[in-house]
Amino acid sequence: MKRALEENQFHLVYQPKIDLKTGQLNGVEALLRWHHPRFGIISPMELIPAAEETRMIIDIGGWVMHEACKQVQEWQSVGHSRLNVAVNVSVIQLEDDDFIASVKRVIERTNLAPACLELEITESIMQNTKDTKMILQQLKELGVRTSIDDFGTGYSSLHVLQHLPIDALKIDQSFIKGLDESGASPMVKTIIELGLNLDLDIIAEGIETDFQLQFLKQNGCTLGQGYLLSKPLDGANFERYLKAFSAIH
Repeated sequence: MKRALEENQFHLVYQPKIDLKTGQLNGVEALLRWHHPRFGIISPMELIPAAEETRMIIDIGGWVMHEACKQVQEWQSVGHSRLNVAVNVSVIQLEDDDFIASVKRVIERTNLAPACLELEITESIMQNTKDTKMILQQLKELGVRTSIDDFGTGYSSLHVLQHLPIDALKIDQSFIKGLDESGASPMVKTIIELGLNLDLDIIAEGIETDFQLQFLKQNGCTLGQGYLLSKPLDGANFERYLKAFSAIH
């Protein structure tokens, strides 16, 4: 992994996030990909756990954040001023003493407005509520947005949740996959209602069918992403997507 970072074997793809009320492009989620010269594509399911175990996730995560912010700032500079970017952050990154300073450096070096960066944090971080709240508060003071990723799969305390300075909840895609025309989806409805009552954005990932999309719209879900809307795209293909989307809208 260290060699991969040094030899530019990593690259990013960008999955659009759509405002489900207006149909407008809201932003992108930057996703890490590793194309190994010998073994080909390394699955993120293998890469991320290995990176966390070796703590390489700190360097790799920093690279992802910098590259994503730099790319989105470039797209903003050519006319897509409202575009923002979401980046996944590991618990190990958050617990690193240099984390807040590293986020600040990325913002300064890429010249991206802090409000255009959203950090997606796994729900498990909420188990250490004192430190978590302090870190989230520091990010808020920087102007950076935060969301709880894969929400609904962990052990969130609703009491803790209402006191965390976060901006969004991201419904785990296993719940979206479970949506079907029988209407047996109380969990998704509950998460949406909970988030809206806390004045948070609600993001649904993994939207693959029109029924899922319509259900989410009807129940007030704020943002959506998934293969029905667009698969993750490399930089060049995302630029083509931007042009096509702008032409339609």
